[in-house]
Amino acid sequence: MAEKKVPYQVNGRSFEGMIVYDDSVKTKRPAIFVQPDWKGVCADTIAQAKTAAGKDYVMLMADMFGAGYGDKPKTREQLAAGMKAVHNDLPFTIACGGAAYSALLSEADKLGLIDTSKKAAIGFCAGGGFALEQARAGADFKATIVFHVTNPNPVVPGTPCNIKGRVLAIHGRADPVTPKPMMDALEDELTRAKVDWHIVTFGRGVHSFCDPTANNPAATQYDEKLCRTSYMLMRDFFDETL
Repeated sequence: MAEKKVPYQVNGRSFEGMIVYDDSVKTKRPAIFVQPDWKGVCADTIAQAKTAAGKDYVMLMADMFGAGYGDKPKTREQLAAGMKAVHNDLPFTIACGGAAYSALLSEADKLGLIDTSKKAAIGFCAGGGFALEQARAGADFKATIVFHVTNPNPVVPGTPCNIKGRVLAIHGRADPVTPKPMMDALEDELTRAKVDWHIVTFGRGVHSFCDPTANNPAATQYDEKLCRTSYMLMRDFFDETL
């Protein structure tokens, strides 16, 4: 699997996204914009993107926290602070996500890797919330898929829902980070906006079931079977949509 760093600027700050793809494949593939979890672009989330990509997709990983953010270990408190700083600033979330999407798409197209008619987004945990905010703002994703999403509801109540493509949320029924009332509110929002939405709920899942580093069974726990099923659902959804 190949990795290519892609720099971009937002409000005078430097950011560095990552293109992840199987370089043994010579045909153009769908471009999947990736919003990683609160660790940002780091070894763990790059590995996760590689697993999700396989031979089928080119993954365009957004950096929402600043160049080098993922290189240093952080406490949960530090990770939470970094996430909230982005989440609570909707204009920045949209601007930074848009800059990442534009820069990564341009570079992947220049490299001849992607079919630019097939564009979608995925987001893990906090990244799922960021991806949904971008979709609400009208990003041209044909599909948006979120895994064990954190902050699925608009940070600014009443934000117009201008989602253009289909939405799939894959979630755990026992998730204490994003409990069912928050997912119910997402359903209501998407229904009012006439979005073609689907929510798959795993009965035994908590948060972070697609994160191999998660190991707190009461709250955040990796589940190999649920993760594998999630990626199967992702591929089927993309096959139907892209």
